[in-house]
Amino acid sequence: MASVPAITLNNGVEIPQLGFGTFQIPPQETRETTLAALKAGYRHIDTAQMYGNEEEVGEAVRDSGLDRGDVFVTSKLDNGAHAYDDALRAFEGTMEKIRLDYLDLFLIHWPLPDRGDFVETWKALEEIYRSGRVKSIGVSNFQPHHLRRLLDGSVVVPAVNQIEVHPYLTQDAVRSFGAEHGIATEAWSPIAQGKVLDDPTLVRIAERVGKSTAQVTLRWHLQRGDIVFPKSVTRRRIEENFDLFDFELTEGDIGEINALNRDERTGLDPDRFNG
Repeated sequence: MASVPAITLNNGVEIPQLGFGTFQIPPQETRETTLAALKAGYRHIDTAQMYGNEEEVGEAVRDSGLDRGDVFVTSKLDNGAHAYDDALRAFEGTMEKIRLDYLDLFLIHWPLPDRGDFVETWKALEEIYRSGRVKSIGVSNFQPHHLRRLLDGSVVVPAVNQIEVHPYLTQDAVRSFGAEHGIATEAWSPIAQGKVLDDPTLVRIAERVGKSTAQVTLRWHLQRGDIVFPKSVTRRRIEENFDLFDFELTEGDIGEINALNRDERTGLDPDRFNG
């Protein structure tokens, strides 16, 4: 089984660069799907309070037979719990559902700039971090101006920023800001919900290396240094999305894929979305 590279976060914690996403996986399918991912070799599972499947993710981790320390588990704060005390209570709710001794990473899911002060929300996460019940804390969907405000008013620098990234939305400015401040980038919607899979450039590269366009796209993420977690509910695709470590893209390939950028989102705009 291939060994997934790890990235060392700004607090020394190591995170597997390839993970498994559980967004939009119904709770009744989450346990078995997550177990299939763990069997395929994934050791990084991403969930969130708003996904409604934290309980089943916890069941899969416990039932996998793997040591807890061998599986990296992330969850994210619900948008309705941004007040300081609400955030603390919401984290307790996650721990009651997921039934693990600790989380590896806990994120603010959205900045929600017009719905309260995310700096105060971050202070709650800092308190959770100090408690030792989460190994790292971070944010999701934050733009550079959100991050600047957060850094000005906080003690702990976010370990990661989880944002939409794919060949049609390369997010160079956000990724560069993160790199300058020691904030790792995690990529959600890594294949643009399938929109990039018929792109002629990706098709041509995939034919040359003998891989699928999804595999080429995921490999592009990895070689750019981002953390990525594709999602699927079919065993074949779960396994295919893990099969990324027996080929490499050339610098020319990376450049060609970078050039596909259209600044085109498949999801919500963090500057406009307020829950």
